[in-house]
Amino acid sequence: MRVNRRQLLLATCALGAQAALSACGQKTGQTVVPAEFNVASTCDLDGMLLADYPGPKAQIHFAGESRPTWYCDTAEMFSTLLKPEQVRTVLGVFVQDMELADWDRPRGYWFDARTGTYVLGSRRRGSMGPTIASFRQEAAARKFATSFGGQVMRFAEVKPEMVDLSGGALHDSRM
Repeated sequence: MRVNRRQLLLATCALGAQAALSACGQKTGQTVVPAEFNVASTCDLDGMLLADYPGPKAQIHFAGESRPTWYCDTAEMFSTLLKPEQVRTVLGVFVQDMELADWDRPRGYWFDARTGTYVLGSRRRGSMGPTIASFRQEAAARKFATSFGGQVMRFAEVKPEMVDLSGGALHDSRM
């Protein structure tokens, strides 16, 4: 059987496309773990220093990125994830457990954001003003809501219209 150049090129392209499509469904085996920010770490959206502001922080690990994208507030994280134009592959999303972390200077206590419970509309403020408090345990979220008000919800229950980003720079006298 004689194969011309065009047939060879088409066959090669077809094999490449098939390999690329089959790779899409495979897991890389890469385990994503939360990182810890330092005093010089800044929010990727607005450049605010993470260490200078109260309330829960967040990080998203996107495929193809060597470091996490940092957020100085969980509201920014939800805003990013819930945008219809967000098409990057998310490998991991982490927030801080505010039952254990110091509200005014939160460090550590990271957990998978998709497994958490959140309090929206409390009296506590984060770097962007109104924030979404994050908790690993639902009981801790309910206790927080009893003390500071707000609505308790799971990660998947948070909708784009619930995320308020209007508070940050308007109320920050340090900027």
